[in-house]
Amino acid sequence: MTAPAGRAPGRSLAGPHPLGGSDDVFVGRGADVLLELRDLVKRYRLPRERLLRAAPVVEALRGVSLSVQAGRSVGIVGESGSGKSTLARHAMALETPTGGSVRLLGRDLHALAPAELRAARRDFQMVFQDPYGSLDPRQRVGRIVAEPLIDASADETRQRVAASLDAVGLRASDAQKYPHEFSGGQRQRIAIARALITRPKLIVADEPVSALDVSVQAQVLNLLADLAEQFGVTYLLISHDLAVVDHVCAEVAVMYAGRIVEQGTPALLFRAAAHPYTRALLRAMPADAVGADAAAPASARVASASDVATTSTASACAFAPRCAYRQARCDIELPALRPLASGQRVACHFAESVSIDAARSSGE
Repeated sequence: MTAPAGRAPGRSLAGPHPLGGSDDVFVGRGADVLLELRDLVKRYRLPRERLLRAAPVVEALRGVSLSVQAGRSVGIVGESGSGKSTLARHAMALETPTGGSVRLLGRDLHALAPAELRAARRDFQMVFQDPYGSLDPRQRVGRIVAEPLIDASADETRQRVAASLDAVGLRASDAQKYPHEFSGGQRQRIAIARALITRPKLIVADEPVSALDVSVQAQVLNLLADLAEQFGVTYLLISHDLAVVDHVCAEVAVMYAGRIVEQGTPALLFRAAAHPYTRALLRAMPADAVGADAAAPASARVASASDVATTSTASACAFAPRCAYRQARCDIELPALRPLASGQRVACHFAESVSIDAARSSGE
């Protein structure tokens, strides 16, 4: 989709918060780390294919480290199978990692007792991809939106449900309806209202617009950006569409085969991507979406999900078999995520050459 004009995410308006709770809102203080993922590893054991062979193991996350600062929403992009949604589930403490840690506001989420984790969830909520499957069809909207509230009185619950629905462009009377009475875009607004009701500091949004029509996608993206400005919400936004994260996020991390291969601001990545996989993603986009790099090498094709799952090894670059810049070093040495002089961090042995080619292409 073509991204609307971007805006700075993470700013908040002064004054009391209409959804209740404390009065301390984040105003983009870059030093405040909300979420810190450190050396996350996740392995899944698949069903045994043969009786006398060990069950195969898929490593969905391979030592991922990422920090999300207050007021600086981060977008995670990549093809299906790259580990984006697995990362989101671990950030929400919905799964236990094989290795590494997840810290929210300094607390290790996986070390908390169940009651402590339940109380901590008021600070972080999630918006799921499917607005049809994420809402209980047997419950009224008011009950769905109020679900994250703990120990709230009936009057307070009604007031906060009405305020939350109003914040996403719905009416308070909609609380008495059922999900099937709404369109897809309205259902996703209900899901956002449910995430917003506890006044979280962080919302993890996993492909929040991919199941919606293009015209509705723009409305939901504008809503997310407006909520970031109004309430000081910070997003960890999962998407396969670079144009989506360009509209909402201040920083982008590109994932491939369970690792972050490039990280930086959207403007920097779109102008001079320094990893061949990022350039391949840009090439796959419409040329007018975010200034996609139409001159990227044709051989830098985007891998399929099956490619991602079966070709990467621990001692080599996972993207090497389909990379135009491949050399012998790529087959024997895993590239580390390292900073470049231009500002982004890239996991590529020859990132400087890729960045020069990208800048040259964008200038032609």
